[in-house]
Amino acid sequence: MSRFPWPIVLGALAALANIAGGYIISTQKQLNKFLLRLLIALGAGFMLAAAFLEVIPKSFRLMDRAPLVVLAGYLFVQWAEHTLVAHFHFGEETHTEAIINSSEAYTAVFGLMLHTFFDGVLIASGFFLSMKLGFLLFFAIILHKIPEGFTAASIMRASGYDSKIAQRSAYLVALATMLGVLSIMFMENWVRYALPFSAGVTLYVAASDLIPEVNRERGVWVSVMVFVGVLFYFATDYALVLLTEKAMDAL
Repeated sequence: MSRFPWPIVLGALAALANIAGGYIISTQKQLNKFLLRLLIALGAGFMLAAAFLEVIPKSFRLMDRAPLVVLAGYLFVQWAEHTLVAHFHFGEETHTEAIINSSEAYTAVFGLMLHTFFDGVLIASGFFLSMKLGFLLFFAIILHKIPEGFTAASIMRASGYDSKIAQRSAYLVALATMLGVLSIMFMENWVRYALPFSAGVTLYVAASDLIPEVNRERGVWVSVMVFVGVLFYFATDYALVLLTEKAMDAL
């Protein structure tokens, strides 16, 4: 169909935004541990807000058994974190002291990959309904893409990996975005199951991995940054509303 190239083009732009976010963090030679905890707290708040306010509500509208699938996603990461993930490595650790251990870092990046995978799913899904909806969903998603790459790279830096490994994590997150676009173009029927599953994964990563780690930092600033991450989500969501209204007026 004539609209076929648009999901690919816009999905690629969204993936590049993931890479740009990772580049911001990976190009820094040294990052203060307190600053890293703040960045991780920011990402945790952002992920929690996305799960509760976007992914889960959409999942419940897709199927009646969505709560069960959300639970399955949560339990899957609990199992994977203590069995599979610890055996996979991007490269050698470069710091002797890490804020987040390797297993938790891999799980967190995996969770972000699932989230960005469904960013791609949403972009492609919109174009199956209408050109207008496809573009509006793209504008919604692009607002979140740099923070996603930013968070992935921050997690790897916080776990003791160097800038190259941090950048690779952003590449993986970007790749997941494109895979989401391609999957919905060829296998759209299984989205009703995959979306709530990713919600459970996101909840585990944010609530069971990241927040307990950042809470080891004494003081109130880390806790405040979790709320800032939630507020940042609201800010991007509000920006989406404004963009949508302007787009509708233009059309």
